[in-house]
Amino acid sequence: MDMKETFGERLKTLRLEKGLGQIELAKALDVGKSIISLWERDKCEPTLTNLIAIAQFFNVSIDYLAGLISMDGG
Repeated sequence: MDMKETFGERLKTLRLEKGLGQIELAKALDVGKSIISLWERDKCEPTLTNLIAIAQFFNVSIDYLAGLISMDGG
């Protein structure tokens, strides 16, 4: 993955790789669908609690979500 990707782009990629719609992801994370849309468009950022939930749901690190490392850890 490109290190220049935004959080929103990474989130959308992860969601699509799992074959989930925004509504399904919103339900899984216990947030509104509009929040998923805002995150994916980089209009707002998740709280730390939500960031942890996203990382756990997709089994990725917070560092990856934040763009500090690539998916392969480099």
